[in-house]
Amino acid sequence: MAATRTNGDPGLFGPDSVTWQAHGDPMMWVAGIRALYLQALHPRAVRGVMQNSDFRRDAWGRLMRTAGFVGTTTYGTTEAAERAGARVRKIHSMLGATDPDTGERYGVDEPALLLWVHCAEIGSYLHVLRRSGFPLTDAHADRYLAEHRHSARLVGLDPASVPANRAELAAYFARVRPELAAGADAHEVDDFLLRPPTHPLLVPARGLLWRRVARLAYDSLPPYAHELYGRSAPPPATVTRRLRATGTLLRLVPARLRWQLPPKHILRAMARLGPGVRPAPYKIGRQAAILDRPGEGAAD
Repeated sequence: MAATRTNGDPGLFGPDSVTWQAHGDPMMWVAGIRALYLQALHPRAVRGVMQNSDFRRDAWGRLMRTAGFVGTTTYGTTEAAERAGARVRKIHSMLGATDPDTGERYGVDEPALLLWVHCAEIGSYLHVLRRSGFPLTDAHADRYLAEHRHSARLVGLDPASVPANRAELAAYFARVRPELAAGADAHEVDDFLLRPPTHPLLVPARGLLWRRVARLAYDSLPPYAHELYGRSAPPPATVTRRLRATGTLLRLVPARLRWQLPPKHILRAMARLGPGVRPAPYKIGRQAAILDRPGEGAAD
């Protein structure tokens, strides 16, 4: 791009990646809530969260820290991304959880748990973006998943063990499905996401706005998740229409206005690399003709 400053550090992914374009979309917030719902269905993983933090008081902080990590690893410098990964690995290495039924003590940085959290998160981002109308082809989706072997490495996973395309991700979810259950911890997450603590004056807004967003995120979960939680969802076609309507509405908000919200990762990336690197859906569309050619767009 002519406006790109070639002497700037593009970071782990860079402006030509699918990740760079996709992670600037406002539907990432809905996808993040979906990821929390899905992650909570792995008893060992959610137990690690519940036993190491006061989830109900710190859930917002946890959500913002996750958003900060995603923003830094997507739009920050390579050094900043590596520092963020090292910080996450250090924290995880010091934390453990205890199975109340068996007394087993285990670390939250077990590869199987890290892989579940990664796949639930990246899979949710991809699912919500595509279903809400962000222009990602199958080839883009495979490339996106391959790119996120980088973020998996940052949290301590062997990139070779991480699904790198849609088929591998689907096979992973099918393999882990028997391990999932909606226990007391999962229902506590569900209750929090539907009724997060808030100031009494904001309770009406919580019911009007937040609950609708949380329900939309819940409704977009796979059918087996609805079965486990014990709460039904509207027909898939209805959910898709609502996701597309929400995506259309949020994308009407000027990007420059959305990007003013802290911590301003995208604006800092544009200052570092030039205005031509601004993420936008139409840039994904321009790549489609290349990525969808036979033999191209495969996992990196």
